[in-house]
Amino acid sequence: MAEQSPPYWVLISVLFSSQPLSPTLAMTLHQVAYDLYRRGDTVQPVAGDLLTGKVHNLRKDVQMGSISGPAFEAEIETERGSGVVRFLLTRQGLEMMEAGPPQPPVPPRPKYLN
Repeated sequence: MAEQSPPYWVLISVLFSSQPLSPTLAMTLHQVAYDLYRRGDTVQPVAGDLLTGKVHNLRKDVQMGSISGPAFEAEIETERGSGVVRFLLTRQGLEMMEAGPPQPPVPPRPKYLN
């Protein structure tokens, strides 16, 4: 049986959203935020079929009940209009991502088009 990725609600906890989030949108935000977290960067653009915008690493750890993790804010534009999403990456989700199989290296981009 093929290994399945964990469900989005294990990886990300939404604190506030002015737009309804589909599972696909939540996973897109998670992937960008996890990349920011790993690299220690502050801002990264996000673009895809469903949204465009920016994700900001707030560089704060927050706790909501028994769920805690690094906080992020996304300014997004979807087919339903613009919105803001504040969320955290759960510690459980971070541990699962770090224990997962290593990501394949990204091939280098050519310097010239021709």
